[in-house]
Amino acid sequence: MSKLEVIETEVRNLPRDQALELQDWLAEYLEDDAELNPEFLASIERGKADLREGRVRVRKS
Repeated sequence: MSKLEVIETEVRNLPRDQALELQDWLAEYLEDDAELNPEFLASIERGKADLREGRVRVRKS
């Protein structure tokens, strides 16, 4: 079993609140490593436009 498979199995066993906490941490971790290249900047602008136009997902706790 690969390291990734082990991690995936562990994540599936997390309580929902901890999985959501991990999701937030992982998003911040990846964002910190992202370069401000044109593709990344365009995705930020698309996200801002989605928010302005009300195209959002609401996470139920």
